[in-house]
Amino acid sequence: MFIEKSLSSYKENIFHAMKDDWFLITVTSPSEVNMMTAAWGSIGVMWNKPIFNIVVRNTRYTYQLLEKADSFTCSFFSSDYSEQLTYCGRHSGRDVNKAKETGLTPIEIDGNTSSKVFTFEQAHTAFCCNIASITPIQPEHFVDSSIEKHYLSKDYHTMFTGYITRLLINEEKEV
Repeated sequence: MFIEKSLSSYKENIFHAMKDDWFLITVTSPSEVNMMTAAWGSIGVMWNKPIFNIVVRNTRYTYQLLEKADSFTCSFFSSDYSEQLTYCGRHSGRDVNKAKETGLTPIEIDGNTSSKVFTFEQAHTAFCCNIASITPIQPEHFVDSSIEKHYLSKDYHTMFTGYITRLLINEEKEV
């Protein structure tokens, strides 16, 4: 069961959670729930509101859905789910039903967002977000030239900034 917590009560090491355990970005359309694995992002304050920045390559199916969406969730799992998250990062929702293939169970939650949002029964934490800004990452703005090594195919990311509307913690899962 997920319960709401204040952002100030969140004590998890977000650097470890993102870089080492990864997370799922989930976006819905009228006909589907789609998720993709991410390891890059940031949490902070912008425009006097708590925000979660996610970055998605323009070539990804999730990008197409996010462009039309007004909300997303970022769901965190224990390292026990690394196989499932690896699968979600290597396969496209265009081609497969990732929830079915991985056994992850999507659940609709009240994200206090402008549209339906989902997390997963197996997640320990979910950040619910309303999209506030969409910013293409452009190579002409790189000050550090070594960043370009992440874009050998020139498939640049777009940053989606979401206002965090709710932080939900699964009482049945260890963080």
